[in-house]
Amino acid sequence: MLGLTAVLAVAGCAGGSTHSDVEKAKDLPPLSELTAVEDPSAYEGPTTVKIPAVDFKPMDKKATPQLPVTVTSNNLSGETQVTVESVDRVLALSLTGSLADYVYAYGFADKLVGRDISTELPGYEDLPVVTRNGHSIDPEAVLDLNPTLIITDGSIGPVDVIEQLADAGVPVVFTKNASTFEESYEQGRHIAEILGVPELADPLITDLQKNIDAKIAEVKHLIPTDEAKKPRVAFLYIRGEGVFYLFGEGSGIDTIFAALGVIDVAKEIGWVGERPMNDEALVNANPDTILVMTKGLASVDGVDGLLEVHPAVVLTDAGKKCRVVDAPDTSLFTGATRAPQVIDALARAFYAPDSLAE
Repeated sequence: MLGLTAVLAVAGCAGGSTHSDVEKAKDLPPLSELTAVEDPSAYEGPTTVKIPAVDFKPMDKKATPQLPVTVTSNNLSGETQVTVESVDRVLALSLTGSLADYVYAYGFADKLVGRDISTELPGYEDLPVVTRNGHSIDPEAVLDLNPTLIITDGSIGPVDVIEQLADAGVPVVFTKNASTFEESYEQGRHIAEILGVPELADPLITDLQKNIDAKIAEVKHLIPTDEAKKPRVAFLYIRGEGVFYLFGEGSGIDTIFAALGVIDVAKEIGWVGERPMNDEALVNANPDTILVMTKGLASVDGVDGLLEVHPAVVLTDAGKKCRVVDAPDTSLFTGATRAPQVIDALARAFYAPDSLAE
C-alpha cells in the first residue's frame, strides 16, 4: 500500500477536465487535414472531446401519416399490439435521445411536446424536460403535456411509471433497445411505422449508412498501420467512489471502438455488457487510454481524483500517463443518427489530440 501511495503522490495529472458542459467543436479542420501523433498508444495527458454540431436535418421527402395504425410494442414483458390514432402530441424518451432524433428526421419535430434530458434538437431546446434526477421519468410532468403518443426503448423508467402512463390511457409503444448501428436502423424503421410513415424509413437509413461509412473511411488515414501503436482503450462508467463499471460487448461503445479502429480492451478479455470492474481485472487488462463521461470525471474531481478514488487505474499504462479522455455524457451513446459526429470527435481525441488543444 505504501508503494501505491507513493505512486499517487507523483501521479499528478493537472489539466484534466472537471466540468460538465458539453464541449462543442468550433472551426475544427476536417479529419482529412489532420496528422496523427507518431504513436497514439504512448500519448500522455488528458483530452476533452469536442463534439461537432449536429448537422443532420429533417428529410426533404415528406409523407402524410396513415393513421390509425396498429404496431408491435416490444414491452419488457413481451410483445403487444398498440393502436396509434394521433401523432399530434408526441414524446420520444430514451437514455440517448436517439428516438427523438428519428422523430425529428422524419419531419415530426413540431409534434414533440417535451423531451428527455439527453435530447438536443436544433430549434427545440426549450421543450420541457420530463425526466428528473438524470433519467427518471416524471409521470406528472408527462401527463401535464397531454401526449397522444409516447415512444420509448425502456432505457429510462422506472417501468412502473411507464405502465402507469399506459394505464392512464396514453398509447405507449416500446421499440427495441439499440447497441449497434444495425439495431439503430431497425429502431428507425419501427419509429417510421409508429408515426404512420413507413415509406420514409429506407431513404433515411440509406443516408445514415452513407454518412457513417464516409466518416469511418475518413478516419482510416489516422489509424496506425503498426498494431503496437494503436491505442488500447477501455470505457469506464464512473459516478463518485461507488460506481465503477467497464462497458463491453453489446454496450454500444464496442460498435464505436470498432468504427475507430482502436483496440477494445474489454473485447480482448471477453467482457460482455456493463458490469462492475474490479481492480485486478483492470490492471490485467492494462488499457493505455481510458475513456470516461465528463460528468463522471467531474464526480471524482477530475483525473487526479480518479487516480485517488480508484487507485488501480494508477497501475495501468493509462494511469501512469494520465491518459484519460472525457466525452460529453449525452453525446457518447447516441445511435446511428449522430454516430458520425461521435466518431469524428473521438478520432481527434485518440489519434490527433494536439488538434484539440486550446
